[in-house]
Order: sequence, then structure tokens, then C-alpha cells
Amino acid sequence: MDLVPVIQQRFSANAFLPDPVSPEALDRILEAGRRAPSAKNRQPWRFVVIQDAGYRRKIQEAAYNEPWVGQAPVIIAVCSTNIDYRMPNGQLAYPVDLSFASAYMELQAFHEGLGCCINTTFQEDDIRELLTVPYSMRILLLLVIGHVAEKRTGEPHRLSKARIVSYEHW
Repeated sequence: MDLVPVIQQRFSANAFLPDPVSPEALDRILEAGRRAPSAKNRQPWRFVVIQDAGYRRKIQEAAYNEPWVGQAPVIIAVCSTNIDYRMPNGQLAYPVDLSFASAYMELQAFHEGLGCCINTTFQEDDIRELLTVPYSMRILLLLVIGHVAEKRTGEPHRLSKARIVSYEHW
């Protein structure tokens, strides 16, 4: 199984149709996130699924009124359950762990024929209050998921492999 073509085809959607996401597809997306690797298998995540139009509108407001946030029929708030654990290299684990889970969910959404946009531009305190996320936790990002209204045109700019890959030294 070659995943590179799938990864090359996926894109960040920024326009969604109002069509609902099937419960089965949503369940598979969440399962993909649940199966992601994490530091010491701590699984420091909680996925809060928002489908209610009123809640989505409030989240759109907290996301600086980005239109696609309110258009998509599903928003998943990807939250931490442990913000203090540091890996042996000194880095906080939760941003890495939640990024893995989010990437797995994004790829599963694409596999389901859906679009996804990872949104990190939002007022966390407003969304935390709306979703009753405990103050000892963090909302790392929002996955905005739905049927895409616009297909991607052209290839997104990516740095060449020669520019970003080296072997044995910097």
C-alpha cells in the first residue's frame, strides 16, 4: 500500500457543503485518531465532536469568523488531558501526540471522501468555556470536516526534497 499518492492529493479545504457527515464515517475518523501513537502510549487526548449548528456558529466567532469553520457540519476540538508531561528530550508531549492523532484523522477524513482543515487560529478561552473543557487542559486545534464545496486547483507549494533532507549531518 503506497500512501504517498493519498498524501499528495489531500489538501486543506476552506469551503464546505452543508451535507451531513455520516455517523459511520465520523466513527472511522475518530477511530483513526484513537489509534495514533503517543509518547509512552499515554494517549493524552480527548476529541470533542461539535455538530450542533449553534455551537458551530459560536466556534466560528471564536475562530475570528473564518467562514469555513461555520460551514462544515463537523468540528472536532482536539484537546489534551495531560499538559505537563515532558518526553525525555525535554519537549512537551501533548502537542506532538495530538498532532499525530489529528493527522491520522485528517487522512481518514480524506479517505472517506471528505475535506478537512486544521484550524489553530481561535480564542481558546472562548471555546473552552463553550465546550466546558477543564482549565487544566488545552485545546490544541480544531479539525473542521465536511463535504468539500470547491475542489483544489493546482499543486500546493512544497519545498524541494533536496532543500529539506540531509543525510548524516545538517
